Amino acid sequence: MTQGDQNVVTGAGVSPGRAAGPAVRMTTGAGEPPRRRSSTDADTACSAIASAATAVAQDLAARAQTTEGTARDVLAATSQIAQDPTLVKDAQRRVREIRLSPERAVWEAAGAVADQFESLGGYLAERARDVIDVRDRIVAHLLGAPTPGVPAREEPFILIARDLAPADTAQLDPRVVRALVTEEGGPTSHTAILARAIGIPAVVGVGESLDRIVVDEVVLVDGGAGRVYLNPSPEAVEAARERATARTFTPPGATKDGHRVELLANVGEVAEAGPAAASGAEGVGLFRTEFCFLDRDDEPTIDEQVEAYSAVLDAFGGKKVVIRTLDAGADKPMPFLTDSDEVNPALGVRGYRTAWHNPDVLNHQLAAIASAADAHQADVWVMAPMVSRVEEAESFVAACEAHGLRTAGVMVEVPSAALLAGPMLARAAFASIGTNDLVQYTLAADRLLGALAPLSTPWDPAVLQLIQLTCAGGRAQGRPVGVCGEAAADPALAAVLVGLGVTSLSMTPRALGDVAALLGAVTVDECRTAAGLAVAAESAEGARRAVREALPVLADLAL
Repeated sequence: MTQGDQNVVTGAGVSPGRAAGPAVRMTTGAGEPPRRRSSTDADTACSAIASAATAVAQDLAARAQTTEGTARDVLAATSQIAQDPTLVKDAQRRVREIRLSPERAVWEAAGAVADQFESLGGYLAERARDVIDVRDRIVAHLLGAPTPGVPAREEPFILIARDLAPADTAQLDPRVVRALVTEEGGPTSHTAILARAIGIPAVVGVGESLDRIVVDEVVLVDGGAGRVYLNPSPEAVEAARERATARTFTPPGATKDGHRVELLANVGEVAEAGPAAASGAEGVGLFRTEFCFLDRDDEPTIDEQVEAYSAVLDAFGGKKVVIRTLDAGADKPMPFLTDSDEVNPALGVRGYRTAWHNPDVLNHQLAAIASAADAHQADVWVMAPMVSRVEEAESFVAACEAHGLRTAGVMVEVPSAALLAGPMLARAAFASIGTNDLVQYTLAADRLLGALAPLSTPWDPAVLQLIQLTCAGGRAQGRPVGVCGEAAADPALAAVLVGLGVTSLSMTPRALGDVAALLGAVTVDECRTAAGLAVAAESAEGARRAVREALPVLADLAL
């Protein structure tokens, strides 16, 4: 395309691909109700609040039953917030003590909860957005207004929104919603992650430029380049529509000249294992085990863990499965293991650090992994999250060996691990780079904080230099280095990572086809050239732009 900047809106491209269609805006909430006294008696108003909250909770729960995986979990979690008696009771108190109208009482009660969550940071700060979503739904129900959310339309369209609540994103139907454009958000926002999971292009963080997009006019979204084209040519629209079918992946993963790159899948729960295996994934590069431990007051038994792990290993017989030990803390608090009163949970006792004072939890998990591995044919690898010192790598490897687990590795999520990759990999069998956290700790930017979204990008040259150092450490020790963060799902960045020396990429299964197509269209030398340009850039945008200019095949493949 050769259109002027006046016809382009730019943001962060967080899910690759191109799609065209009429722009449709999210149905917004009823807005802030005026602060006025209730026109009904307190008992009637309180009953209306309880009934509205129950109706919203039941609606969300019913929608959860029609979905699966991450979408189901998100809807179920939001439903639980709507049922939280704390929110309802506070709103009812405001009706009885201040005589506020039901809708205003809900607005203020939910606002107080959201503010408290924001102040606590980490996982609870992320939940604040859910509280606001529930607030808007209850207020709309009380006022008899349309429920905020994704419009119901039969014709495919491009969804335009300030941002999407997790419950909204979870309900997106890719057959109708062909792409997303949001004013807010960043590469690691829930919107970006779920857009990649369902395989639709997405551009987030366009800011006030969102107002330039005219409702019902055709736009073209390029999720790889981070561009939204206004008034695109008919030829460009037709080309995007022809490319609507998702690419499939047939192993093995490799560059055009045969340089081998393992293409693996991320799995976050048992239900995701079957679809991941069916996608052609060569194995699992990140098996998150937290699903066994969340929403419990005590740790699961060894037998419970064996059963859960076995279900995933069954789906990948004869293939590599990299199991990450429990990543508790920060955005995944667990009452039996972590302190909910930590001032800064992201920098607190999380990941492998929880084993310092609770070694039994780790030992029980390793015993369960070893038992499941012995009973199945999968090639089981194990890695620890949040390792920051050489002695931690040494200690974890020893703990794994004590349970008969011979392939033990470390995650590289903090700069110290990247800088000490050589010594760490003299002990550990492999390293896996978690780019989401590596970005967070390198840029000192909470990845859950929307205001810092512009900093949350793995394209930042400082992050890329740390990845380069990690790969150098791996080469020095003859150890493989993989990437299992969201960066692996970006085809352009995948080429850069391969050029830096990464040997495997693990991603949401839907991204495998696009990443494989790009790697199959370039040589390893072209990847190395692109990597050099990215590392030498002075900004994330400069790195992305230089790589796309160096690899015109990205545009040819509509990536």
